Amino acid sequence: MTSQTPPPKRNFYGRRKGKALKPNQRRWIEEDLDRLALRGVTAEENPARRPIDPGAIFGDGRDLWLEVGFGGGEHLVHQARLSPDVGLIGCEPYLNGVAMLLGRLRRAGVENVALHPGDVRDLFDVLPDACIARAFLLYPDPWPKARHHRRRFVTPEHLVPLARVLRPGALFRLATDIPDYVRQAMEEVPGPDFECLNPDPADWHRPWDDWYSTRYEQKALRERRRPHYLTFRRR
Repeated sequence: MTSQTPPPKRNFYGRRKGKALKPNQRRWIEEDLDRLALRGVTAEENPARRPIDPGAIFGDGRDLWLEVGFGGGEHLVHQARLSPDVGLIGCEPYLNGVAMLLGRLRRAGVENVALHPGDVRDLFDVLPDACIARAFLLYPDPWPKARHHRRRFVTPEHLVPLARVLRPGALFRLATDIPDYVRQAMEEVPGPDFECLNPDPADWHRPWDDWYSTRYEQKALRERRRPHYLTFRRR
């Protein structure tokens, strides 16, 4: 996008807020969110959609990893603790999930996380090319009805800008408990921009060595749905 491009108007499907926040969660939002939120992402802050400077996020040239829809933040904090020299960007429009992450960040004491509490498409608008070294999409909304499958992340609306911001060789990890989501991912993701590193279905149920099982996965296991772990690489 250029400096003359107006902010796009998009439909948003999903929840922005759930039940009332607890007092501690409200305090975390009030005290921590402004400090950790990325600048220049929203249309209000950056109506011309000028690219932001990735190096300014953490003040150095470290690798940046992106988690799209971090839920309650368990995996994001886990990765931040495992890789303190990497900068983690978490994107999540659900305010309750943002509050949960802020509490986990306080308890963990990690300093290598930045947030965009909104639609990842807005972040894609302003990230420059090839600036992300790894991306995670973990238990995304499955949109189970066939007429809603176009809302899934594994569609060109999201995959094209994701490919643009990923550097060559970057990994894109996808975890889901929905077989039809796997079907669509294997149809839509591999191609000129991505190759699948574990195309054999026999390998889809083996988690990554540094995996942290989230509450969404634990719910899936309780309900006897089998997790799938797919790894793609940016060509």
